[in-house]
Amino acid sequence: MEQARIERVKKNSAGDITDVMINGNVYNIGEAIMMAKDGRIAGVNVARARNGREYLRSNPDATAENNLDNLPTL
Repeated sequence: MEQARIERVKKNSAGDITDVMINGNVYNIGEAIMMAKDGRIAGVNVARARNGREYLRSNPDATAENNLDNLPTL
């Protein structure tokens, strides 16, 4: 199975990512987290905040441009 990459993100007024675009399709963050857990999204992992909420995080590398917060917005 080939992994897809997140192309664009949508953020709410607090700056939290609410939706992502993958291969031209938009998924809400819950769907994207499930896809990442299934290994269908490259370059990200699922992390857990102190309050227990899961979120997507870019895998660490030397390139800031591919960080989720730096991707183009929807």
